[in-house]
This record gives sequence, structure tokens and C-alpha cells, in this order.
Amino acid sequence: MSDLERLENINLVEHIFTQAPVGVALVSLDGKWIDVNPAACQIIGFSREELITLPALDYILTEAIPPTELASKISSGFENEKQYLHRNGNVVWACVYISLYCDQQTGEPAYYIVHMIDITSSKVAELKLLESVERYTSLKKYNHDAIISFGLDGIIINGNQMAEHLTGYTISELIGTRISRIVGEEAIANLAFVDQEYTAIERDINVVRHKDGNVVEILATLAPIIIHDHKVGFYLIAKDMTEQKRLIIEKEAAERTNKAKSEFLAMMSHEIRTPMNGVIGMTDLLLDTELCDEQMQYASIIKQSGEALLTIINDILDFSKVESGRMELSIEPMELNSLLSDVYYLNLPRANNKDLHVEISVDESIPDKLMGDGNKLRQVLINLLSNAIKFTQKGTISLSAKKIDQDDDEVCLEFEVLDTGIGIPEDKADRLFEPFYQVDHYMTRQIEGTGLGLAISKKMVELMGGEISYEPRRDQTGSRFVFTAYFSLQTNLELIEDRHAQKYGDEIDNGLRILVVEDNEVNQIVLVKMMNKLGYKAVVVPNGKEALKACLEDSYDIVFMDIQMPIMDGVESTRLIHEQLADDSPYIVAVTAHAIKGDREKYMSLGMDEYISKPLSMNSLSEVIEKFQAQRLT
Repeated sequence: MSDLERLENINLVEHIFTQAPVGVALVSLDGKWIDVNPAACQIIGFSREELITLPALDYILTEAIPPTELASKISSGFENEKQYLHRNGNVVWACVYISLYCDQQTGEPAYYIVHMIDITSSKVAELKLLESVERYTSLKKYNHDAIISFGLDGIIINGNQMAEHLTGYTISELIGTRISRIVGEEAIANLAFVDQEYTAIERDINVVRHKDGNVVEILATLAPIIIHDHKVGFYLIAKDMTEQKRLIIEKEAAERTNKAKSEFLAMMSHEIRTPMNGVIGMTDLLLDTELCDEQMQYASIIKQSGEALLTIINDILDFSKVESGRMELSIEPMELNSLLSDVYYLNLPRANNKDLHVEISVDESIPDKLMGDGNKLRQVLINLLSNAIKFTQKGTISLSAKKIDQDDDEVCLEFEVLDTGIGIPEDKADRLFEPFYQVDHYMTRQIEGTGLGLAISKKMVELMGGEISYEPRRDQTGSRFVFTAYFSLQTNLELIEDRHAQKYGDEIDNGLRILVVEDNEVNQIVLVKMMNKLGYKAVVVPNGKEALKACLEDSYDIVFMDIQMPIMDGVESTRLIHEQLADDSPYIVAVTAHAIKGDREKYMSLGMDEYISKPLSMNSLSEVIEKFQAQRLT
């Protein structure tokens, strides 16, 4: 070969070396760079000068091949994939092929020739594909629903673990069999002819036939398998509805139970409030007659006891309170001395029967006129004092009230009830305020009770911002109950006059036409007498049918309409009165013993103009009449 030809060959090799789009490098047998072309430098991210100073084997071998094994690995050429961190921070993948160049004359190894091909884009695509496959595999494997894939011919291709659980077959048993084996031929007969809308077919697939012969109810979803824009099969996604159906049944049963409970409470409210209306109403009328001091005291105690009982009934029968466990404070003016006196006289007869001495002491620094929920305070005190009398056989019971703290707007009071009774065992004291808990076993106990008193008292005390506690008496046998409560101070220091004295004077009949619709004879008498005391006359009818007839035959200003009556109830009667009299309809007031939360809104929406609950008082009747007259004047 002439020198010219050699020169041309050298130039050709140099051109290929420098211009080749793949990286080319020459590496010595001891692992040093001999030369690298621009493409190799570009792939790795270093200049030629920088790369020459670095160990070559770090850039051409993977960690799995030690440098000592390089010669044996590449006797006939060796290929691997290598990951680089480019200078710009990106990860670069290259396919590295290493071959051994031998001297042509001696045949001895001379150096390594390294070819590098940038495969970053294809590697990234491969990794994304692998990630997608892994995601799909995980989704299929850990999905809570059964997933079964099958071709257009109906042959099952694959399934997940839930498919095994749902059908009872292993995946290997399912693959290659027809999907109709588990869902029925008729369910998928038209699947091949439907292009997009699978809803109708999904509705037909509502059961899966288990291997053991049973049928499992499912909710099915069909999704097409699309490959290269061609539909090649379907995914059947089946949700086992066994548990959901059980929950639905339980939910419906719970709703029926709640409805029955609500109806029972409404009925009990009516049945209890109706006689209570007679007791309190007639007592109210009795107090308005000429009585001696002793009779007046007895009648007052009857009324106070009835009102206290009514308060307890209200708390127990209010369905929303029972369900939510919440109570609400009713902040009204209250006179502490009068309240404590009520509690004392209410419990005095039972104490006298057991020959017990009851004493009450009140801190003189306590303001007598306070703002708070007197009914709840009264109920707590009655409960504690009643318990003290119940569990004390001899000795003294004391109730005291003292001031703990006071500022411009609020006062904190502490109430203490001491008895000389049997006391409470130390190991049972910590459960005293739990609902339905009683110290003595229900089969052997000597004292009656529900076990709710202290639990309700605790809730009421906490609602008043205080705390209640028990401790045994240190000086002698007996119990000590202490609780605190916060009350607001009255800004108006004038004595609160009895509203009856203001409103129930000897008024004359002003011509107001009033119709009372009530089926209970006692309540008829109570309502009429109360109307008379207020200065009004009333006509009475026993049911809704008679009320409709009365309204059509005569003109009435106000109708006090009982809700629950025979022949025709108050709701139906009200509807017919409005329907037939239209704008001439009277002002209709719902009068009901149903005092469940939400009843007011319910009856107002049914056409009533106002709502009052039994037991009735002259005060509540007067307020309704005054409201009607105020509206009539506007």
C-alpha cells in the first residue's frame, strides 16, 4: 500500500472517529483513556480534556463486572447498559459495547474499543411502560373488586385475586374457559354487537355463579380492552354486594326502629301530657280560688311537683335530646331563696315520714335575683335531696348554698348536700355518675330507681358551667355531694311580679269569638275555665268534624285545635277549614300533647297559625291571644 493510500485510510478513520453519531473511545488495557470522540464526550457530559483525567473503567463497566474479569468477558465482545449523571443534572442511559483490539502482527491485545449509543429516550419509555405495567398489576392485584379480562370470543384471559375469592376458582382454572361459565350465556349474548353503551348489559350481569354452586350478587361494570385502536376484549369488574346488601338491610331496619321509637315517644308524650294538663290546669284554677294558707301551700306544692315532673318528662321524651345527648339552657329570671324553698317543701313530707331533720342554709352574700335555668337547678337539687332522704334512715340532711366567686356580670355558687345515711363503698364511688348505674345489685337492692338521676344531674351541672363530685363524710357516716354552677346577675333589680297578677284580672268579654276543639272532657273543662279567667267565652266541640261544621255555620276569630282526636284529627280539619273558607279562615292554634322537637315547624307547615303544647297554662293562652290581636291590628 502506498503512502498516499495509507494517508487516505488514516484520514478516513479520523473522519469517522470525529463525525460518528455514536460515542467511540479507546481504552488502554490498564483502564485509562487513550482517546474519545466528541459524541462520547457529549453523551457523558464532559470535555475530552476532563474525561482523559478520569478512570475509564468507571464509565464503561457496570458494578456487576469487576475490572479483573473484563478481559475474559470481552474476548468476543461484551455489551451492557450504563447510567450516567450528566453535567446538567439529567440522568443519561447508554448502551456500551466493548471489544478487544489485538495487534495485527503479534496478535497480542493492544487496547479496548468502546462504542456508546445514547438510549435515554427509549430507556425512559421502557421505564414508563414498566411502571404502567406495575401500576396495572398492583391495581388488579389489590383492587377490592374482582377483575376478569376476556376476549371477544368470551374466553377468559386473566383475573385478579378477588376474582378467585368471588368465584371460588383459581386463576389457572378460569383462564381458557368461557366467561359465560360464571355469569351466564344470556347475560353477554349481545356484548359483541354493542359498540359503546354497555349499561343495559351491565344490568343483566347481576350474579356470579360460585364454584360451590351458590350465587353471589354483584354490581357489574364492563370496560373494553383497546389495543392499537381496536377492541380486543373486555374487563368485567364485579363488586360483591353481599356485605352492602346486608348493610342496607340493617340500615332500613335501624330506620324502621328509629321511626317506631319516634312514634312511641310521640304517643307516650300525648298519653302522659293529657292527664298532666288536667292536673296542672285544675291546680292553676284551684289556686285562683279562695283558699286558706294551708290549702294554698298544699296546692302550690302540687303545682310545683307537677311542673317539676313535666320538666323531667320533657327531657326524657324530647327525641332529639335523647338521640344527640344534648340539652339546652333556658336562661330566665330566678329567685334563689324561693327556688330553695320549693325544693325544701317538696321533699319535706318524705323526710317527716322517716322522722328526718332537714335544714337549709344560704350564704347572705348571694344575690337573690339571678338569671339562669331555674328548672335544671331545681331538678339537680331535688334529685340530690331526694337521694339523701332515700338512703338515710335517721339523722339530719342539710342543703347549703354559698358564693365562691363573683364579678360584674356573673356569680359562681357552690351547693352542698350532706346526709347521715349509709354512704357509698369506695370501690363503687367512681361510677356513681354513669347512666343506669346503681350501687346495689338490681336483684337485691332495697331502694327503687332507674339509675339515671345522677347521670342527668351531672350533664345539667356541666351545662351550667360547673362540676359535681361525691366524697364520703369525714366526720361521720354519710355522703357529701358538692356541685358548682354559674349564674348571671339581673340587671333589672325590680322584683319580678307574677304575670298572672298583671294579666288575669277581671277582664270583660271583648267579643272575641273562640272555638275550643278538644276530645278529652277534663281538658275541655280546663280550657274553658282558663278562658273564663282570662275574660273570654269559648265554644267547645269534641272533634275535627264538629269543628269544621261549627266554622262553616258560624264565624270564629280563634280556633284552639287539638291534634289527636277521634273521627277527624286536627290536621285534616284545619286543611278542610282553609280549603272551604279560604281568606275567611279563623286563626288556628295547634294544641297538642306531642312535644317532640320539630313539631312546631311541622304543624305550622300544615296550615296552623300558632302552636302550644300541653299542659297548658293561662299564661301561654294569654300570649297566643295577645299575639293574634296584635296581628289583627296591623
